[in-house]
Amino acid sequence: MTSPSPRSSTVFDTVTMTSALQRIFEAIEQGEDEQNLRSQVVPKIGEYFATKRQGLFFFDQLPFTDKNLQKTLQIAFSIEYNPVVRYLVERHAPVHEALVTSPKIWTTICPRPDHWHVMAGPIVSQGKLVGAIGCTRERSMPAFEAQNLADLSAICLHLSVWMATARSRSVFAVQAQHHSFKSDCLTPRELEIAQLVALGRTNAEIGQQLWITENSVKQALKRMFRKLEVSCRAQMVARLSIDER
Repeated sequence: MTSPSPRSSTVFDTVTMTSALQRIFEAIEQGEDEQNLRSQVVPKIGEYFATKRQGLFFFDQLPFTDKNLQKTLQIAFSIEYNPVVRYLVERHAPVHEALVTSPKIWTTICPRPDHWHVMAGPIVSQGKLVGAIGCTRERSMPAFEAQNLADLSAICLHLSVWMATARSRSVFAVQAQHHSFKSDCLTPRELEIAQLVALGRTNAEIGQQLWITENSVKQALKRMFRKLEVSCRAQMVARLSIDER
């Protein structure tokens, strides 16, 4: 039997990689929630890109209760400090560290040996960066290249679609739960605000996430209080029986 030609081997590798990418897309589509994505999808992404570390981050769910961790994360995700994050925020496109800085500068920004090569991609919802997928390699491993960025772009597109769909399902679930309200029931936007209130978001944070002003949030809450015949946020959450987890 003759050995496969280099061309045949290349075609085989391409087909194999395409199949692996499709499996990642399918796993994203089947994801039930963010935790499921982390446990079922992120390991597949790490295997696909042959990374040392990989992670999925939703910015409104970062653990800010620990002050030391909060400070670290604020620096790590600072657009002033981290050029990779700045690239994501400004362009909503995947990036690796070599696109935005030199190796010498990067080791100053991120001195960890397992973060010698870094690649990150955006998760976008309603025109806003809401999360990111990150992959890292050690110095001895190959650097990320153009095809990696193209593949991560496709993955990020699927994650962004999943995010939008998941939030829509959440809104519709709340609407279905409270279908008994009459003509003065909450609007879809008011239901979104109510959900974010239940999650402990401030008016400023709600406004930022929904792309409306803080004053608009305040006025919406006043209308919602009148409709529900309550006088505070806690009473509203109790009235709607919104799960605060």
